[in-house]
Amino acid sequence: MGDRLTVGVAARLSRYLQVLTQAKKMGKSRISSQEISDYTNVNATQIRRDLSAFGKFGKRGVGYDIDSLLSEIRRILRTQGQHNIALVGAGRLGEAIASSPIFAEHGINIAAAFDVDPDKVGRRIGSLAISDIRSLSGVVRDKNIIAGVLAVPAASAQDAADALVDAGVRIVFNYSEALLDVPPDVQVHTSNPAVELLHALYFHLT
Repeated sequence: MGDRLTVGVAARLSRYLQVLTQAKKMGKSRISSQEISDYTNVNATQIRRDLSAFGKFGKRGVGYDIDSLLSEIRRILRTQGQHNIALVGAGRLGEAIASSPIFAEHGINIAAAFDVDPDKVGRRIGSLAISDIRSLSGVVRDKNIIAGVLAVPAASAQDAADALVDAGVRIVFNYSEALLDVPPDVQVHTSNPAVELLHALYFHLT
């Protein structure tokens, strides 16, 4: 398989990574393709096909060594090491994101938090002091921030995205409902729990 993963393979590997990380936290050392299937709704045959494309990892009847598979998938997804990101928006959603351990579990460090509200600047969110959005460009450069997370209302999302793009950030994870207008070289990934729930309901109810 070439160096560049297809969108489908990358998405499935990311889901496998999530399951493996949680399974390790639960104290498991091995896992079968069927167990991964149960948690991801990806067919076990597809899981074996995905993984076998990168090497021989599991044994029939024994399953996969979780530590080895975690390391290998992180290598394939190029997520080894630590990656610094910026959080824009220090409201309730921003607080939830900043206090969640999920990012750190995958080597993602929320290195800075920003807001436009002067009443929030200087306060703490998680372990971070909230900075004025006007300082974003310098902080992105100084802390080698590679991605930004938008936890702002839809009406403010475009301005926040523009600030990230102007600062040199080329990956934006959008928690708002806004449709963002960004340059072609900027990737926007939008998370909408309601849409994802509708997708799940469609397959469950039809």
